[in-house]
Formats: sequence, C-alpha cells, structure tokens
Amino acid sequence: MSAARVQGALVALLLAGAALAGCAQKPLAIGEAKTVAKQDIAPYGIHEDCADLAAGDRLDYRFESNTPVKFNIHYHEGGMVLMPITRDDVTSDSGVFAPRIKQGYCLMWEAGAAGAIIAYRMQVRGPAP
Repeated sequence: MSAARVQGALVALLLAGAALAGCAQKPLAIGEAKTVAKQDIAPYGIHEDCADLAAGDRLDYRFESNTPVKFNIHYHEGGMVLMPITRDDVTSDSGVFAPRIKQGYCLMWEAGAAGAIIAYRMQVRGPAP
C-alpha cells in the first residue's frame, strides 16, 4: 500500500474515532456559547466540539494554540466526512462559518508530536432578522 493511501486511511480512522468519542457532550444550540480556557491535546491526539446548525445560522469561532495544529470544521454525511473549512499548521484562527445545510458540525483540532494546549470560544447565532 502506498504511503499516501496509508496516510489517508489513518486520517479516516482518526475522524471516525472522533465522531464516536469527540462529541459525547450535547452540541451547542442557537444562542449558546462555549469558552474553554485550556484544553490539553495529547501528542497526535484530537479534540472536537460540535454544534447543531441550519442554513442561515452562523457559528462564530476563534482559537489559539501553543503549538501548530491542524484545524477543521467538518460534518458526516453517509459514510463520508466533509470539511468545509481546513487549516494546516496554525496556532490561531477565527471566523464565522455559515452552513448551507442543516447538520451537526464539529470543530476539530489535531496535535502533532509535541501535543498542544488550545483555548477556544464558539457561539451559535441564528439567522439575522
């Protein structure tokens, strides 16, 4: 098996594991916000936090990390993982994500060999009046 196929299989396995374990808590709903001052991520580990969003909703997010991480916003459809936002090797990012379809969306951080400590905030806003 080629190195690229092995890497792809590992990423799919990580995302599947994250889907099972990462969003064990209740996803955020409209009007709710969550602030995490310190979240440790083990070397090569992941952390994710989820929100239920519909078309017209907005997810405001921002984070900082002490080491570079891979970051994405993703959702699951059938057997696939779709990532509308991806960032590689970043120590911070912020933005407003506006989904096109109703779905459960997850913010996910993946640490490298050094692990990471992240701080983040996310807030779900409904459609503008």
